[in-house]
Amino acid sequence: MKRAATIMVQGTASDVGKSVLTTALCRIFVQDGYKTAPYKSQNMALNSYVTLDGKEIGRAQGVQAEACGIAATTDMNPILIKPTGEMKAQIVVHGKPLEEMSAWRYREEYIPLAEGIVTDSLERLRAEYDLIVLEGAGSPAEINLKDRDIVNMRMAKWADAPVLLVADIDRGGAFASIVGTLELLEEDERSRVQGFIINKFRGDISLLQSGLDWLEERTGIPVLGVIPYLPRLDIEAEDSVVLDKQQAQEDNGDREIDIAVIRLPRISNFTDFDPLQAEPDVSLRYAASVDQLGQPDVILIPGSKNTLDDLLFLEQSGMAKAIAKRVAEGSLLAGICGGYQMLGRKLHDPRQVESQHGEADGLGYLPLATTFYTEKRTERVSGTVACAHPDWPAMQGIAIEGYEIHMGQTTPLEQVHPLLTINGQSEGAISEDGRIFGTYIHGIFHNDAFRRQYLNMVRKQKGLAALEEILPFRSRQLEAFDRLADHVRAHLDMEKLYGIISGG
Repeated sequence: MKRAATIMVQGTASDVGKSVLTTALCRIFVQDGYKTAPYKSQNMALNSYVTLDGKEIGRAQGVQAEACGIAATTDMNPILIKPTGEMKAQIVVHGKPLEEMSAWRYREEYIPLAEGIVTDSLERLRAEYDLIVLEGAGSPAEINLKDRDIVNMRMAKWADAPVLLVADIDRGGAFASIVGTLELLEEDERSRVQGFIINKFRGDISLLQSGLDWLEERTGIPVLGVIPYLPRLDIEAEDSVVLDKQQAQEDNGDREIDIAVIRLPRISNFTDFDPLQAEPDVSLRYAASVDQLGQPDVILIPGSKNTLDDLLFLEQSGMAKAIAKRVAEGSLLAGICGGYQMLGRKLHDPRQVESQHGEADGLGYLPLATTFYTEKRTERVSGTVACAHPDWPAMQGIAIEGYEIHMGQTTPLEQVHPLLTINGQSEGAISEDGRIFGTYIHGIFHNDAFRRQYLNMVRKQKGLAALEEILPFRSRQLEAFDRLADHVRAHLDMEKLYGIISGG
C-alpha cells in the first residue's frame, strides 16, 4: 500500500512562524504537482475551523488545507484543545467535544489513549496523499513534557519524518535558540533535524552570513533558507498573540470608518474581522480597556470560549458602561456568537458548561435569553439577509455563507426582528432602530456584498458617499497563498529540501 512521504516543521519556540511556513510548503508542493495534506496531531487554539461535515479543527489546519486545494478533515487535526480557564480546557476529538479536563488529567490519563488516535489519523492521510506536511507545537525541547509528547519529536518518529527547525530572528537570540534546542534533544531526536530555517529576517543578509556559517559548522546541519519578513500577508492567523503585533504595526487612523473590536480575555475566531481590516475605508483596531475604546463608528463584540466570564470582564472593567455610552452617542454595535449572546438580557448556564457562574444579566440590547447545553453546534450554513429595516434596504436578500460553533441556544423573550434566514429558519436579531445586530454566524463579514453594504450604511450615517466597488476578499486569500509560496520558494533551497524529503 502506498504511504505518503513526510516532512515536519518544528520551532524553537511558540510563534516563530511554524503555521505560516507549513502553509507555504503545502502550497509549494501542490504547485510542484504533489497531492499534499497538512497534519497537526494536537493543536491548542481558540480560533477554530468547521469542516464540510460540521466538525471542529484548528483554524491553521483548515487554512493549510485550503492552501492545498483540498477539503479539511478531522484527520488533519484529530485533537484540538480549547482553553476554558486556568489549567482547564475543552478537549475536542475528531471534531466533537469529548469533555473538559484539567491539564494534569489530560497529560496523565488521556494522552496514552490519544497516541492511537493521532497515529491512526496520520496513517489514513498517508494512504490518500503523496506528501504530508506535519506541524509541531511550541518547542520540542520542553523537557518536562517530552515523555508524553504526541506533537513534536515522538510524532516525528511515528511518522518517520525529517524535521525542519524554525527560529524567529526578529525576536532575537535565533542562534542561541537553535543550538540550545539541539542540546536539549536526545541523540536520536537530533538526528531527525535535517535543516534550519531562519524566519522573519529584516536587514542585509550579508551581515548574517558569518553567523550562518558558524551555525552550520557547529551543528553539521544546513541552513535551508533565511526568510525575510513578509508584511500584510492576508492569511488568517490562529493565535490571538498576533493581535498585539497587528495593533502595533497598523496605522490606518486616517481612514474614514473607525471600527473597534472588543479584545475579550477569551476571544475566539477573531479572524471574523479580517475582511473588514482589508477594506480601504476601514481602520480596524482591538480595544481591551476603556481608554483604548475611543469613539468608534462601529463596536464589534467577538466570539468567546467563556461567554459568562468575558461578560463579567466587560462589567468589572467598565467596558460595558463605556460601550453603552458610545452607543448612546451614535456608535453602531454588533455581536457574533458569544458577542451575540452578551447582547441579550439573560444568560443561563445551569450545568456550568462554560463557567462556574450559573447565570448573568446580559448587556440588554436585544430581547433574548441564552441557555448553555452540553451539546455543541458546529455546522456550515448558508442563507440570506432577512432584515427589512428601512435603514437596511440594500441588504435585503443578500446571500450569506458562514459557520456556527457554539454551545448555547438563544430564544426571544418577545418579538424580535430576525437578521437572517438560514435553511428556512430565522437567525440572529436586529434592534428596532436598526443600529444593533447579533448573529451566531461566524464569517458573516467574509460575504463581500454584505460587508460592503454594511459599511456603506455606516458611511451614510457619517454623511459620506457610498463606495460601489466590492472587495473580493476570498480571491485575495487565494492570491495570498501564492504570494506566500513564491516568497518562501525564492529564499529556500528547494533542491536540498526535496533531497531531505526523499532521504537523499
